[in-house]
Amino acid sequence: MLTQDRFDFFCRAVSQFGVDHVIIRQGGKELARHDFVPEIRQNQFSLSKSITGTAVGFALEEGLLHLDDFVTDLLADYLPPQVEPNLKRLTLRHLLTMTLGQKKPYLMGDQRRTMKENDYIRFALSRPFEEEPGNSFLYSNAGPYLAGVILEQKSGMRLPEYLLPRLFEPLGIPLPEWECDPLGNTFGAGGIWLTSTEVSHFGQLYLDDGIWNGKQVLPKSWIRLVDRTVIPVPDGIRDYGMLFWRGRYDSISAVGRFGQYCTIVKEKNAVIVLNGYDTGENNLLEYVWTYLYPYL
Repeated sequence: MLTQDRFDFFCRAVSQFGVDHVIIRQGGKELARHDFVPEIRQNQFSLSKSITGTAVGFALEEGLLHLDDFVTDLLADYLPPQVEPNLKRLTLRHLLTMTLGQKKPYLMGDQRRTMKENDYIRFALSRPFEEEPGNSFLYSNAGPYLAGVILEQKSGMRLPEYLLPRLFEPLGIPLPEWECDPLGNTFGAGGIWLTSTEVSHFGQLYLDDGIWNGKQVLPKSWIRLVDRTVIPVPDGIRDYGMLFWRGRYDSISAVGRFGQYCTIVKEKNAVIVLNGYDTGENNLLEYVWTYLYPYL
C-alpha cells in the first residue's frame, strides 16, 4: 500500500533531479500527485515519439498506412539520386522500431542546431543505410520523424490536427503546440507541449487497452501490436517496441530526454508520470522500481 509518507519520500528523492510533477494513477483514478511548481504545458521531448506512434496506430486501423509499406514508395519524391539496396528494403515498421539499418543516429537535438540542410526528409534518406533494415536497433530521431511526415502526407493534415478528433479531444486535451522542421513538417520525434496531467491521461488510455470513458478510442489492434513488439537493445538493460521503451515488470514507457516519463504498469493497474527538466540524464525509473513499485 502506498502511504503518504512513502509517496513523500519518493518525491523528496527525485526532487534533486529537476522533477516538477509526480502523478500516480491507479484503478483509473489519480492516486497521488505532487506539484513542485504550478502545472503548465512543458516540452515533452522524445516522449513525443510515443504519440507519433499512436497517430500511426490510428492510420493503420483506417487503412491509410500499412506496416510493410516501403518508404521508397511513401516518400518517392524525396529519394537520393542513387537508391541503395538497403533503403529499398526500408518499411514503415522499421521506422517505428528504430531498426532502419543506419549506423549513426540522425536529426538528434545537437545535430539539428548546427545543420545547414532545411529539408530533413531528404537529409535522413540520403544518409548511408549500412545494414539491412530490421536486423539491429539504433536509437535515432530519423525513424519517428519520417513516420510522422509520412502520415502527414498521406492524411493531408498536420500531425496534431490529425490527432485532435482521434486522441486529444476524447481525452479532453486542447490542441497542443508541436515543434516543426524548417519546412513546416511536424517533428514527430520530439517537441510536443503537454501538461503532466495530459500525459497521465495518455498513459491511462494505454493502460485501459485504448478505452476512455467507456469508449474504444485507440484501436485494440494497435495496443496488441505495442504489447507484443520486443526489439532487443544492445545495452541489454531494456528493450524497445513500437516507439515505447520496454522495462521491468513488462512495463512500457514513453520517455523524454530530460526527465519526462509516462510509465504504464499493467501488473499494478498503474500509470506513473514524472515531468520536469533533468539535464543529468539520470534514469529516474530506477527510483520508481525501488521506492514506488513495491507499494502500489
